[in-house]
Amino acid sequence: MTTASMEIAILQVIDYMHERLDQDLTTDDLARTAQFSKFHFSRMFREVTGVSPGRFLSALRIQEAKRLLVGTGHSVADISAQVGYGSVGTFSSRFKECVGISPSRFRELDGNFRSLTAQPTSLASASGSAQGLSVHGRIVLPGDRPLGQVFVGLFESPIPQGSPAQCTIMDGPGPFELRDVQPGTWYLMAASVPYGSPSVVAGRGRGGPENLSVGRLGPVTVRPGVLLMPADVVLRPASPLDPPVLIAVPGSSTEATSGGVRRRHEATAIGAHLRAPAGL
Repeated sequence: MTTASMEIAILQVIDYMHERLDQDLTTDDLARTAQFSKFHFSRMFREVTGVSPGRFLSALRIQEAKRLLVGTGHSVADISAQVGYGSVGTFSSRFKECVGISPSRFRELDGNFRSLTAQPTSLASASGSAQGLSVHGRIVLPGDRPLGQVFVGLFESPIPQGSPAQCTIMDGPGPFELRDVQPGTWYLMAASVPYGSPSVVAGRGRGGPENLSVGRLGPVTVRPGVLLMPADVVLRPASPLDPPVLIAVPGSSTEATSGGVRRRHEATAIGAHLRAPAGL
């Protein structure tokens, strides 16, 4: 089966997911839609999108919840049911875990994170065991993509959600360094919003916000005494095949701190999508 044929089949399944976010879909249901065995479908879905069908579906549900919270007057309870959660408490907990704030607070802010401080979670121990470990490289923005500030972060999961282990905001593409990285396996995510662009709320459309540039690399293994190759990432347009990015991605008005990995900024709640490399 060609790559193009696999992508067409997976796109059909993703459309099926979008249309049935309120239903209790199983991997068997999705495999039947693609007309493959469960095993072959799961392997193919991960190869094309970088994540499992279940994780992709879960991310789509939170993405749609973000859209409904800003674009409709439905209650949090109603939205919870519309995206397939039987418990409002479970939905609220999952939403906050993925996005960083509660559904109610997200609605109050109209999806706009003003004066939000990006404070990456430092996983280094009190003894400073992560001191000196870093991930560095270069963010490349092709000439046909609009210029904008670039968010770069390290995450435990192929789907960027929750707090990054370390992050930085760059005033455009170029070299970067994430310092004091805890030893382990990480996934690097980069996203760029064009200068002067209005706030974009997650979930508007199935291919991600227009002009959003994204990219990722991983897994990246960080160990003491091992010199990492530069983590170079080429940004590209979003694709419907990419799993949603559920965090708030910074927008404009940055102010660097002495640490270089924490910035005060406005952030844009982006339903961005990034394709994970095959085999993650």
